[in-house]
Amino acid sequence: MDKSRVFVSMWGFLLMCVAFSLTEATKPTTITPTTHPAVHKPCNTQTSCELCLANVSCLWCQTNSSCSDYPVSYVIPPASVCKLSQARWGVCWVNFEALIIAMAVVCGTLLLAVTVCCCCCCCKRRHSSSFDREDEQFARRREEIRQRSDERKAERKGKHDEIRKKYACRCIRVSVCLTFS
Repeated sequence: MDKSRVFVSMWGFLLMCVAFSLTEATKPTTITPTTHPAVHKPCNTQTSCELCLANVSCLWCQTNSSCSDYPVSYVIPPASVCKLSQARWGVCWVNFEALIIAMAVVCGTLLLAVTVCCCCCCCKRRHSSSFDREDEQFARRREEIRQRSDERKAERKGKHDEIRKKYACRCIRVSVCLTFS
């Protein structure tokens, strides 16, 4: 039962993400006539980090203060272009090395969180099934105890009825004798 809830929740989340991305993609873009699209100069003509990184296809190298085209054939720029500790992309205050470490930490944390959630769901399901078994055993024991109690009660009642029969006749005779005499 819990596994199906998790599955439904994951699908719901995925559908919401897809719906959100579709709505964002289908929003009409309005360009006002007063704004002009930014014209990016070639990367090698930029002289400062801020100007260089205004264009997402550029990479700033801190060692020689140069701006170059991002090597798109590589995910991580090779050392021949610039050392990772000196390469800047996106923002000037974060180097590629720190960016990679931060991304790895975030991804690791997300994977750990998903793993813990899955383990908790599985353990909860296992424990709930063991609790169901324990509840079933408890109910069986309780029923057995109640049946034995009913048997003893019926036995006692039978004995009391015998005793009443045995002594009720004498009591009746005595009371009859007392009333008629």
